[in-house]
Amino acid sequence: MKGVLDRFESEDQAVILIEEIQKALIIPKDELPKGSEQGTWFLIEEKNNQYKIISIDYETTRRQQEKADQLMEKLRARSSGSKFKRN
Repeated sequence: MKGVLDRFESEDQAVILIEEIQKALIIPKDELPKGSEQGTWFLIEEKNNQYKIISIDYETTRRQQEKADQLMEKLRARSSGSKFKRN
């Protein structure tokens, strides 16, 4: 299954969202693979209700970042400034 690093709760806790099972996994920040940052996707394994990050899913991370970049581009292109006129 896959999960995404959603946010850091404190200096030492990371929140990973696993959409497939609608679960938030909170783990120590130092258990994240090197190079992990918000928006990083992981391959996750579950054994006996214990979840373990196997590796970073670089392909999904790249695709999701491209999708977010495209959405931002569309929003910027659509925005033509304020609709209010200055006097």
